[in-house]
Parts: sequence; structure tokens; C-alpha cells
Amino acid sequence: PVNSVISVTLTTSEVLEGTVYTTDEFSSSIVLRIALPHTTLSSEMRIIHASAVSSCRIVKQEAENSSNALSVPLSAVSQKSLEEREKRAILLAEESFGHINEKASPQGQAVFDRLVKACNQVVWKGESILVLNQVRVDPPYGRNNCQLVATTGNLDKGSLERVQKIVAG
Repeated sequence: PVNSVISVTLTTSEVLEGTVYTTDEFSSSIVLRIALPHTTLSSEMRIIHASAVSSCRIVKQEAENSSNALSVPLSAVSQKSLEEREKRAILLAEESFGHINEKASPQGQAVFDRLVKACNQVVWKGESILVLNQVRVDPPYGRNNCQLVATTGNLDKGSLERVQKIVAG
């Protein structure tokens, strides 16, 4: 029951003791508010799936005259910050969709994803990958399929070597 203190033993043998913050039948989960040691100012919230629980016992039952209200009220949520987080998430998702090439093989897409993480300035040119406008990686996307597009000095050879290492995995 909400506001009861329970002790839960997980399937990993970890034992948690805390106040039941809420339960959710749909997801078969329970949210425990666990007091942190050496402080009364904050606590840890743990969401536990029922399948992760091996045993549970009630340490302290909620008061019978309790209205089942939360013992700790929810903190205020800023609508503006939620909207900003949503906009950021949408922008990141749209950017990620732009990195997908349906014509490329799964191996080519994996190489592209590694290059994006390392170099950031990576685009698809047909089925080839163009990195930093200097190095092109052609199918089948191996180390030997990397070549300089145009040379402008010693920096290009360093770029080629770095891309080859990333492509090789």
C-alpha cells in the first residue's frame, strides 16, 4: 500500500527498504522512495519491476486514518522546461533520421554511425560516405575503401588514417 514502508529483496539478492511512493498495475512496477544515508534533505526514487522482486515484506503499515495521499508531494514541473526538452528531443530525432541511408547496407550504416560519433561532419553521397569533405568511404566500407577526395596538405593524410582506423572498428 502507498506510504507503507516495505523491505524488498530483488532477484539479484539486493535488499531495498523504503516507502511505497506509488504502484502501477499496467507496467507491473512499484516506485520506492528510499532515504539516503547521512541526509534528510533528499531521497532516491527506484522503479522496480515485479519480475525483479524475489520477496517482499511490510515493515510499517500506512496509518489507517491516512487518506492515501502521497507522503511527499510531487515537485513543481516547469511547462517551459518541458517544452524545451521536447524541442531538443525532436531536433535530435530529426537529425538522426537524416543520418539514415536506406540504400546502404547494414554494415555501411554501422560504419556511418561510428564516423558520425567520431567526426560529426559526415554525410551520405549516394552509397558512399563523405567525411569532413576530405575522405570518401565506398562500399563495402572497409579500411581499403577509404580514399582522399582532394589533397591540400599533410593534414589530409592524417584525416585518412583516422577515418581508416574508425572504419576498421
